[in-house]
Amino acid sequence: MNELEFKCGNPGASKFGNFINYYQFHPPDERISMLAPEIWSSAFKAARGCALDVGCNSGDLTVALKDFLTNVVDTPISILGVDVDPVLIRRACEKQSPRNLTFKCLDIMSDTGDIFTDFLKPRNRTRFDIVFCFSITMWIHLNHGDDGLRKFLAKVASLSDFLVIEPQPWKCYRTAVKRLKLGKAEFPNFKALQLRNNVESEIETFIVDKCGLEKVGESGLTKWGRKLLFFKRNT
Repeated sequence: MNELEFKCGNPGASKFGNFINYYQFHPPDERISMLAPEIWSSAFKAARGCALDVGCNSGDLTVALKDFLTNVVDTPISILGVDVDPVLIRRACEKQSPRNLTFKCLDIMSDTGDIFTDFLKPRNRTRFDIVFCFSITMWIHLNHGDDGLRKFLAKVASLSDFLVIEPQPWKCYRTAVKRLKLGKAEFPNFKALQLRNNVESEIETFIVDKCGLEKVGESGLTKWGRKLLFFKRNT
């Protein structure tokens, strides 16, 4: 069990969503199958693509994303994967070695420092072509509250020309809270959350109304009851 995974004797419990064997239960191909190939031709504005995977865990999905995007747009793709857990990032760096993949340990809710600038500047970019956020909004929300979730959404929207968000529905919140309680712990912000049963639609509305992005589509439901939301910058 890694340093940040919550130590409560329950392998399904985590305070930050940094499950050590995540991809054993959620293989990357399941996410990739939800990414309609026809969407991506308009997502890149230059001859070389640039993407960000927020909450990349041990990097398995990041690698699959790079292969998928390279194939569907026939463009060299560079991807930066970031995660709050240093052990998972170390695993990503050790076992994943394709060219044009970079992994960094980063708490996106804190000052990101020069990590994004250092990645984007040599590629003559100020934003990423695509930012992926797979199943991390709940963990941001539980640990940072309603305002923290809005801050996160505003930040990833500002970083992207095309944004992919996979929100967790409220039933996932209840499961996460229940599992943590088995270890005699809790998410301190949970009881104060005002965004609850309609959290998925609240996320979508905030991105469109407050972040200047346009919704261009959504996937069907995954087998774990979630969907991907696709947004692009209006200008």
